[in-house]
Order: sequence, then structure tokens, then C-alpha cells
Amino acid sequence: MLIHALASEMKLEAVTTEYRGHARDLGRQAADSGEIDLVVALGGDGTVNEVVNGLLHNGPDLDNLPSLAVVPGGSTNVFARALGLPNDAVEATGAILDALANRTERTVGLGLAAGTPGTEDESVPERWFTFCAGLGFDAGVVGRVEQQRERGKRSTHALYVRQVIRQFLEEPHRRHGVMTLETPGQEPVTDLALSIISNTAPWTYLGNRPMYASPKATFDTGLDVLGLKRLSTSAVARYGTQLLTSTPEKGPSGKHAVSLHDLTDFTLHSKVPLPFQMDGDHLGVRTSVTFTGVRRALRVIV
Repeated sequence: MLIHALASEMKLEAVTTEYRGHARDLGRQAADSGEIDLVVALGGDGTVNEVVNGLLHNGPDLDNLPSLAVVPGGSTNVFARALGLPNDAVEATGAILDALANRTERTVGLGLAAGTPGTEDESVPERWFTFCAGLGFDAGVVGRVEQQRERGKRSTHALYVRQVIRQFLEEPHRRHGVMTLETPGQEPVTDLALSIISNTAPWTYLGNRPMYASPKATFDTGLDVLGLKRLSTSAVARYGTQLLTSTPEKGPSGKHAVSLHDLTDFTLHSKVPLPFQMDGDHLGVRTSVTFTGVRRALRVIV
């Protein structure tokens, strides 16, 4: 039905992804064709991330690359919801058709992460993210959820909550952080036990409840960082409650919390390999990641 609705308004070729990375390959083909004006991604945040990385495989080029439209089809759909689209595929399709009829679009900034030169991760290729990345605790949760999904578990919010608890109980660095954040011209921020990088707000959703790790983050600025220096039981209870009750005006804060806004370039170093995630996709472990906030990177139909 969705494909029929879109096809009624445009010349459309529908392709179903068949393997991990297929959406990225399709995005790359669309970018290189020179004949495609719009790519519609129907899926969750992981699918959208692949499409974006395919479209931008040679970097941003607003004048020549296709625009992107997103129809939410995953369990959380953070990017689509952050753009203001309904969290329903049929309603979102209607909103996209209206936007196409009215020729309305938005140019958004994105995050770019790569292995840091001069470190053991320097050969890790760069990769774009649309709404968030994380090194350490939250990436460990994402990895646990992916393991459960591979075992046949459904991706529910209850599953995420259970994995948060398990990650906390088994987290070896919760009392003494092993990460350092370095920003050109600024004093390093040391001993971080958690780091969440946001390109927009909210950071994620628990059901229909938005959670704001960095309320000031927007698609129009650089990247924001929430860092925590302790993950003790009391600290997790405090900051977890603050996340659950966060608003567009107020996020987590306290003596163990570090909030940085509108960063263009920074690096996270770790004394030990830590799990790494981008847009909710677990990407293995890293010891050093360099981040860049790229303004006006992609045109999106909204």
C-alpha cells in the first residue's frame, strides 16, 4: 500500500534489502547514478543509517546528491521522529507526499566518526551517523540487544531495559572511567565512564517517552556530548531518573555529569577497548574515535 501511494506520485523503483549493508550499496548506486532525485528509506534507524552512508560515500554534495525521505519501519525510529514525522508508516507516507507536493525539505547536519590517526584504530573507515553515537556503556547495551535479537528475541523496550540492568551489573569501569575527551584548544575531560554523542534531541525513546541526553542538540549545529564520570548505583539511579524525566529544556546534570554543546571536532580515547555504536548499530570495540559535526550535509523531505 505504501509503495502504491508513493508510486502514484512519482516514477518509483522499489528494492527490498537482502543482507546487512545492502541499503548502503543501494544508496551508493543512487548517488552515483546522476539520475535519481529522491531516495525513500522504509525501515528502522539502522536501515536509514546504511542509506545515508551510501548516499554520502563521496561526501556531502547538496547540489548533486538525491534527497532523502524516511518512512519509519523500525522499533524506535529516532531519526524520523526527530524530523517531526509521525511514528506510523502510513501517516508518515502521507506527510512525505504532502511535503513533495509543497516542495518542502530541510537540510540537516550529520555526525561523522572515524578511527583516530596514529592509533590502533586509524584504519577504521569513517562512517556517518544521523542522530547518535556512543562509546562504552550505552554501546554495550546495544550489543547485548543485538545478541538477543539474533537468538530470536523481539526488539521491545522491555528487552532494552533488561539489557541496561545486565550491562550495569557487569560493567567493569563503572566507578573509574577510562575515557578522555579531547577538543582542540580546550582542556581534556578525563575519567569518563560513559559518553553519548548526540546530533539531535531527543536522544532516544522509551515507548512514546522521549529522553533528552543533550537537550540543546539540533540538526542545525555541531555535536553535543553527555559524559558521566561515575556509574555507581547511586549515580545511575540519579542520572537514569533524570533521563526518564528529561525535557527539551533540561537533561541530566550533576557533579559527575559533563555536558558539551555544538562541538565540531573532538576525539574520545580509551585506556581499554570499549564497545562502540552509531545510530543504534553495534560496531565492535574501539580505543580511539574522532568525531566531526558536519553542518548542512543532507537534504531531507519533511
